[in-house]
Amino acid sequence: MTHHSIADFISPSVREMPPSGIRKFFDLTNGRADIISLGIGEPDFVTPMNVREACIQALKKGKTTYTPNSGLLELREGIAEYLFTNFNVKYEPSNEVLVTVGSSEAIDLALRTIITADDEILVPVPCYISYSPLTFLGGGKPVEIETFAQDDFKLTPEALINKLTPRSKVLMLCYPNNPTGGIMTYEDWLPIAKIVEEKNLIVISDEIYAELTYKGKHVSFASLPGMKERTLLVSGFSKGFAMTGWRVGYVCGHPELIAAMLKIHQYTVMCAPILGQIAALESLKNGMEEKDSMMESYNQRRRMIVQNLRQIGLPCHEPLGSFYVFPSISHTGLSSEQFAQRLLDEAKVATVPGNVFGAGGEGFVRCSYATSLTQLDKALDRIQTFLKNI
Repeated sequence: MTHHSIADFISPSVREMPPSGIRKFFDLTNGRADIISLGIGEPDFVTPMNVREACIQALKKGKTTYTPNSGLLELREGIAEYLFTNFNVKYEPSNEVLVTVGSSEAIDLALRTIITADDEILVPVPCYISYSPLTFLGGGKPVEIETFAQDDFKLTPEALINKLTPRSKVLMLCYPNNPTGGIMTYEDWLPIAKIVEEKNLIVISDEIYAELTYKGKHVSFASLPGMKERTLLVSGFSKGFAMTGWRVGYVCGHPELIAAMLKIHQYTVMCAPILGQIAALESLKNGMEEKDSMMESYNQRRRMIVQNLRQIGLPCHEPLGSFYVFPSISHTGLSSEQFAQRLLDEAKVATVPGNVFGAGGEGFVRCSYATSLTQLDKALDRIQTFLKNI
């Protein structure tokens, strides 16, 4: 009998997949009180009290069962109403809205539902780190479209056209963008929508940061003329409503796409947790004021950190969405990895190296400003000292 190593049993696509570059820096800082973390993309606000209270009451009443696979109808109705009121896109709660375990599950479902072997998935980068690995797992091929600081990290029609091939099937969008804070306006979207139509692409639009838009109003890609039926709109409650650990997201789209995604969802997770769904519903019913005041607070920090980073010598474009700033560190002569590692070791500030977010991320680091002004102040002092010493 031949002895193989256990590793031989692991699927090659999983074996070759790198672990999360964000987690790596998160794990290095975990449990260390002396470190100021600008690393993890998580609100520093606790979920508002009324939302926690709604969950406590539900728990006392014994609401601990499964829900329908696609989520509580009342929550789906709430989501549909919220999207229509705020982003001018209309979905039918019964068959066009699916509640998922965070927006992460929604992205996985969307990609798995659409990809046939060797389809090309167009991914504007720098972007959130899960899109390419999930594309690989689904048997597709991620094709990165680089975006640039001088364009405020917007996706340009020229860049999109340059990457199109007969195998292009999906355009994966993430605006407001993680890690750059870039946003797209209605005018920015129009030429993109035209290409999507002409080339018969399907769009997965990750709009988890929609609530955190600091200039004008977030424009949902699905709200553009003719785009609703070819767009899967993915979002959730983690960022704008400070509900990361509750794991409630959603995806909306054409009934046939949603029905197909529902099949995978039924076999893999059944349903999102009921208490999370009850909490999410409370957020939609009575959480708008809290949401807006959290956004105001992020906006204040955003202006402060951008101004200060520029003053201490780290150039950065103005992020108009999400809660990240993406300063350039290329003039230091260090790579993103070296800069982040040394900043952590020598100045006790955690950031995420830009290279983990795909092409165009090298030469930058991601700093989350979802932390108090006092902490940001301290972190900036430490970064300034560090820059002087190198």
